[in-house]
Amino acid sequence: MPSTTSSSAKPVRKAVIPAAGLGTRFLPFSKAVPKEMLPVVDRPVIQYVIEEAVDAGIDDILIVTSRHKKVIEDHFDRLQELEDQLEAKGKDAEAEQVRALSKLAQLHYVRQGEALGLGHAIGTARNHVGEEPFVVLLGDDIMRPEAGVVRGMIEAYNEHRCSVVALMEVPHDEISSYGCASVTEVGDRLVQVTGLVEKPAPEDAPSNLAVMGRYLFTPSIFDEIEATEPGVGGEIQITDAMESLLEKERMLGFTFGEGRFDTGKKLDYLRAVVEMALEREDLGAGFRDILAEIVDRENIGNRS
Repeated sequence: MPSTTSSSAKPVRKAVIPAAGLGTRFLPFSKAVPKEMLPVVDRPVIQYVIEEAVDAGIDDILIVTSRHKKVIEDHFDRLQELEDQLEAKGKDAEAEQVRALSKLAQLHYVRQGEALGLGHAIGTARNHVGEEPFVVLLGDDIMRPEAGVVRGMIEAYNEHRCSVVALMEVPHDEISSYGCASVTEVGDRLVQVTGLVEKPAPEDAPSNLAVMGRYLFTPSIFDEIEATEPGVGGEIQITDAMESLLEKERMLGFTFGEGRFDTGKKLDYLRAVVEMALEREDLGAGFRDILAEIVDRENIGNRS
């Protein structure tokens, strides 16, 4: 049985959010504005990701950016002039909402100088993370609070003291878009990961469980990343590093079935906007009427 590491007694209190990608699926918008800053109603995508980490008890977050993404830092920084203007107009609630952004967590930033893949991006966090377990949250994946993904992964780590990866069942013909895990059952929502394959053809996939945007690693992953050779496109794949880690340490999968939005895809981004707007007390009823009006108009047009 693969072993655990000397970090096993340390609590999970740090997170890494890779956010250095170019976001080419959202061009021309993403030429000037990072895809992680796409608004879902009135908050950028990356704010939901950070709030998810904070809600799970994490208080130290490193965001991996690139030279075109300073706007992410600006969003979570203080803007005293704006706060003063809002307070001068009696908009104290709005002022506090803006001020609270800088208090969400201890936020740190490091730049990924070259686009060398997710594995490389995670590897840039080594000096900050040190010898502690840590969570990785992809910066364009929103997980609904009710899915309890990061919180559940931390609970699994606290019990089993090993790396944990989020897994979700996908249709068989879509598995080639994801890393895929072969597993054996462990217990409630937990499986033992026995192997990983990056984007397999459907006929070669060991299961329909796809790796989904959340990872909890022991610090041993950094040695495996450093030892991983670049793959397709010259990128260092995190799946390759995880396969290597599996040979030395145990790894669990935390399974979930719903509550994820991949906002890097246009249709999933639009779904996130619609669903989250409908849930808002201040917007839901009015927005539902607008959607019903649009659907009725489309139905009439299709009949004519």
